[in-house]
Amino acid sequence: MSLSQYLSPEALIFLVSMLPVSELRGAIPLAIAMGINPARAYAISVLGNMLPVVFLFMFLDNTVSFFSKQSLLVKKFFEWLFEHTRVKNADKFKKWGDAALILFVAIPFPATGAWSGAVAAFVFGISPRKSFSLIFFGVLIAGLIVEAVTLGIM
Repeated sequence: MSLSQYLSPEALIFLVSMLPVSELRGAIPLAIAMGINPARAYAISVLGNMLPVVFLFMFLDNTVSFFSKQSLLVKKFFEWLFEHTRVKNADKFKKWGDAALILFVAIPFPATGAWSGAVAAFVFGISPRKSFSLIFFGVLIAGLIVEAVTLGIM
């Protein structure tokens, strides 16, 4: 038995687009391979990819705080990770401003996308309201790129 036996193709694509590993890179090609109209595949995938961003903004700070309080090792890890990320990427964010987050999300490579963009916004202290729109714009661009590649346009 597979999940596809219980879900419509659209629901399956929506779920695949929500996953941090596949996001749009997996959802759009899968949708088109399943025979879903490219415009419909794009819309479902973009909406599905943005849903986790809402929850990341709602719970990321509390989750990091909770786990940091549970273990000194975890706290030190988060401090190192966030500082390392800030130092490594501060020049890019300073140089490119808002476009840095958009481009980070828009380029459909592994370890980029809406999930990573939400974490980057958190690490760099960009407000959820502002970063949501920047991430959304990046997801729109990423979806167009993935769809163009999938359809052989690019």
